[in-house]
Amino acid sequence: MDSTTQLSNAIKEVINRYAQLKPSHGDIRLDTVFDDEQKHYALMQVGWDRERRVRGNLIYITLQDDRVVIEYDGMECGIVRDLVASGIASDQITLAYQPESQTALYAS
Repeated sequence: MDSTTQLSNAIKEVINRYAQLKPSHGDIRLDTVFDDEQKHYALMQVGWDRERRVRGNLIYITLQDDRVVIEYDGMECGIVRDLVASGIASDQITLAYQPESQTALYAS
């Protein structure tokens, strides 16, 4: 199995675990969106809470040049620890939503 496939499988495993969680309020479902061809992986929330529509990304990750690029992380505790626990090396993870000067602080 090549490294891209291993990274992709680890990302999908972690996102699938988050998708099993039930939001604490509202009638909201969590949908996984996996595009192996373009190497994009997301967790979306869709539904209703207190008569307001809820929709949008909770997690958005891309793979670029054997690196895991976290484009958006809307999880309370962050997804990095879970990715590392799944076997992805912390030096393969880039936090695209942080300035480069702060990325090293959060990747470990």
